[in-house]
Amino acid sequence: MNRLVKLLSIPLSIGFAITKVLALVAALALVGCSAPATDAVAPNQIRTWQMQEIVLLAAKPYANYYTEVDLWVQLKGPGFDKRVYGFWDGDNRFVVRVVATAPGQWTWQSASNQPDDAGLNGHSGTFTAVAWTAAEKQQNPNRQGFVRVSPNGHALEYADGTPFFMVGDTWLAASTWRLPFRGAATSADYQPGPGIGFEDAVTYRKQQGFNSVSMIAAFPNWDADLNPSTYADHNGVYLRNAWEKFGYDVASEQGTDASGGVSYWGSFTAKSMRDEYGHLPFAMSAQHKGVSDFNRINPAYFQSLDRKMQYLSQQGFVPLLETVRRDVGPSWHAYFDFNESFARYTQYLIARYGANNLVFSGIHLDWIPKDFSLTAAQFNEALTYHLKKYGPPPFNQPVTVLIDRSTYDAFGHAGQVPWLTMHSVGNKPRDHRVGAALETQFKLTPAYPTINFEPYYTGWLHEINKPAGEEPPANSARDNYFARAQMYGSVLSGALSGHVHGTAAYDLTSTGEPAGARPQFWDALKYGSASYMQHLQAFVLSEGRRYQDLDLASEDLSVRKAPGSPDDGLDGWSYMMRTKDKDFALLYFENKAVLPELKGFLPGKSYSLIWFDPINGQWQKPLSITANTDGTLVLPGFPQDKQIASRDWASKILLEL
Repeated sequence: MNRLVKLLSIPLSIGFAITKVLALVAALALVGCSAPATDAVAPNQIRTWQMQEIVLLAAKPYANYYTEVDLWVQLKGPGFDKRVYGFWDGDNRFVVRVVATAPGQWTWQSASNQPDDAGLNGHSGTFTAVAWTAAEKQQNPNRQGFVRVSPNGHALEYADGTPFFMVGDTWLAASTWRLPFRGAATSADYQPGPGIGFEDAVTYRKQQGFNSVSMIAAFPNWDADLNPSTYADHNGVYLRNAWEKFGYDVASEQGTDASGGVSYWGSFTAKSMRDEYGHLPFAMSAQHKGVSDFNRINPAYFQSLDRKMQYLSQQGFVPLLETVRRDVGPSWHAYFDFNESFARYTQYLIARYGANNLVFSGIHLDWIPKDFSLTAAQFNEALTYHLKKYGPPPFNQPVTVLIDRSTYDAFGHAGQVPWLTMHSVGNKPRDHRVGAALETQFKLTPAYPTINFEPYYTGWLHEINKPAGEEPPANSARDNYFARAQMYGSVLSGALSGHVHGTAAYDLTSTGEPAGARPQFWDALKYGSASYMQHLQAFVLSEGRRYQDLDLASEDLSVRKAPGSPDDGLDGWSYMMRTKDKDFALLYFENKAVLPELKGFLPGKSYSLIWFDPINGQWQKPLSITANTDGTLVLPGFPQDKQIASRDWASKILLEL
């Protein structure tokens, strides 16, 4: 029988040591992962929503701890009674990460699929959770609880009901050495440059109002080796479709690679995606050259990612964490039991990071090319298998996918894709046409939140990033305008979850590497487009949580599209969302938009019209306008042009009481 013998003197943590039982040792600790900013709590108490670790040591040896052992605790507390899975962390060490979702008394009891292992089964503990004060929540918004879907299904909010509007950036390779965790403080006036570290980049974006970054957890099969960035092995199975390490020639198009396979694209090798210490996420297969052994995970790699995820939590960020990029799918499917092993890996990430405030992405499905990606149906099957075997994330964070078009188009809705709780659009088209997909997803029943994860990327010269065929110079006014138009146009097409910004440096070309077709990360961080994101958030949240009740209303614009404005461009369109009570509306007018009349308002009622500058985030003085007997509002003109806008503007309309 186990008993509590010691409390660790760590602020906001509880430690337990378990005595020897029948000569089998089970060491267990419940340790807080982040220190509070203010006064400490009493012994055996923790704070709500603060990660704690329960550590168990297996008493029996296993040939493969990762595949042979499923460990969990039954966690019970106020309004909560769920199984929370743990993960293997190397040697015979298993960790279960938990949070208390409400103040009060909490208990846990361990169990596993190895009932004879005394180190894993039958251990238990109790603790008391104490809520954060209002002042402490102000210091870190993650203390308000994990992000969840709003009651009406259209937006996101913290667990205490405070609105969460995602202001994200795209750092897909930030999980790797490309943005190393330095463990050192960043100066308040830091400017991005060579040698940039993870903390530096987070600090810089936080000062610009960002609250999220998008990262892919791991890039199996990717390495800077003698093989091209995209190649197949001798069986014709494609192993990767990686981002190029420019300047490092290895093969010509359709040439033969070092292992006898055939390259599909390019003359460069792949970018290395190891961690700061050279670790890969999986061992390499002994049977299949160049293929990761997806049954042998490497905890050391994920220990590096732990530090980054914890730092994001401490800085109040809610990251989008994705499993893998789709190009690893063919080899995974060809040489392993894909549904079983992909489900195990997905569960490993949920167990390891599910006690963090995050949005989880089941797959980075930015493109579905034949031969070097599995289909959406195959990923749906594997993720549905995961859901049936392990259940949803125990702390109820949203689950989505970064997609090549729209999640509804690729997967369906509700029962067709039971693991998905948040829709998205992305990658293409990156122009007006994406609005139709967002509007479709906004109208679905039951309602799910939706967001644009991959809009226009500043500085990226690529065929899918050319509105109406235009390729403006990187960081030019026109380049940054396109990003701004996608921000406001996406949100006011129903993407009330927020918006994710992106640049051509999504691959994080780092120190010691030539930029090639994509810029150095530190240069792209300074593009002007990022500065507009905080203004977008201020605009949407200007009336608090009321934005969550907005409904699509662009059809009530008398001139929605300026004559000649192309569907595949980002000029000349107007957008409006409005509450069903017709007392609040948000609008956006692109460059070259025609001043419309606004229909569907309350007849004879007076409204305040307040113009908003999306470039500098400034509001103009309110103007009073009155709806006619048909409920139509006639705008007096744009702030700088009475007829045709010479630049973009946003506005807010409020019913005058």
